[in-house]
Amino acid sequence: MKRVPVYLLCTVAAWAGQSLAESEFSLPEGFEATVFHEGLGKIRHIAVRDNGDVYVAKRFALEVRRFGQSASYGGLIALRDTDGDGVADVVEEFGPTDVTTGLAIHDGHLYFSSEVTVYRVPLDDNLVPAGVAEPIAGGFPLQGSHGSKTLAFDGSGNMYVNSGTPTNACQEQNNKRESPGLDPCPQLERSGGIWRFAADKKLQDQVRDGERYVTGTRNVVALEWNDHVDQLYFVMHGRDSLDILWPKKFTREQRVELPAEEFHVAAAGDNFGWPYTYYDHQRGARMLGPEYGGDGEIEADGDYKDPLIGFPGHWAPNDLIFHSGTNVPERYRGGAFIAFHGSWNRMPLPQAGYKVVFVPMENGQPDGDWEIFADGFAGAEEIRSPADATYRPTGLAEGPDGAIYLTEDKQGRIWRISWRD
Repeated sequence: MKRVPVYLLCTVAAWAGQSLAESEFSLPEGFEATVFHEGLGKIRHIAVRDNGDVYVAKRFALEVRRFGQSASYGGLIALRDTDGDGVADVVEEFGPTDVTTGLAIHDGHLYFSSEVTVYRVPLDDNLVPAGVAEPIAGGFPLQGSHGSKTLAFDGSGNMYVNSGTPTNACQEQNNKRESPGLDPCPQLERSGGIWRFAADKKLQDQVRDGERYVTGTRNVVALEWNDHVDQLYFVMHGRDSLDILWPKKFTREQRVELPAEEFHVAAAGDNFGWPYTYYDHQRGARMLGPEYGGDGEIEADGDYKDPLIGFPGHWAPNDLIFHSGTNVPERYRGGAFIAFHGSWNRMPLPQAGYKVVFVPMENGQPDGDWEIFADGFAGAEEIRSPADATYRPTGLAEGPDGAIYLTEDKQGRIWRISWRD
């Protein structure tokens, strides 16, 4: 497929002491990208209303220590294009300051989350809703890692909430070399899974009211209900530090490529293997984790679900959408778009990820090989650290006209990607 570069003038934050710089990323021929907003800081997920209003969740880099734990803080930003030129000209910040990543529009409400609570506020004629946010589901454990409560909604009144794991691999001594894993892993009681709640009931508690829908998920930032087939899908972040924690079993080169980032379809009761296993996309096999006796050669024995696709390790999947097919070629209808953010765990070797990929889908299954849709965000042929990337793709949403909105969290840029007739 022929690809064309997109050239943009990028304003770099004034405090960095830099001026205008030219950047580019590539798209398939026939698509074009424009800058909806040039930079809002550490923005994460994005949602677009049927009237074209745009909402993003912002997560501050600052972390505040509470009771020995860390919690990220952020807020919400609303944007409106009043003159129809494809550029936001009204920008307003609002909402609770504990908002971080989860964000969605469902049934006339804006849903958003902190690391322990999911809220919603009714949308009205205003850009910033006039109502007061209501807590819908809470009681999740406050933890130092993987606290984002990402959200998805089905067509039957249910809300699905990610509860990521507080550790890398449930070791007896967290992140200690050659420390074995806890078996059974007690963290799976409240974390490492996706919980189901009623979408419209206030003051639900994870333990009292939530239903564990699936288990064994390390951290799911890319979570979406696929309306084309009425099933839940996600792309999971794989575990880190294979060679750092187990230098006698894994090399640095193995750690850089393993384990896979896993693209899954989920059904109630599924087990995806964390912390006991990881998926090796090079072998096409689920492997026993080193904390539980694995050595990179022993395959896992158990009723664990294999992914639809195993993407290369440490690409860091941060969002997922299924396109409606509006105003794009037919081959994109129902297909999956996945934003990869890039990860520190490939250091000090060259980075990878920093792109948006497309997976053609048919009847809920991949229909052909995945392909790169948008690329070049790293800004150089080779970078060695996430800090060196120009942009890091983070959030995806589809607008009412079929345009794809894409966020990144280095400068906080928002692009609008559309098909040229």
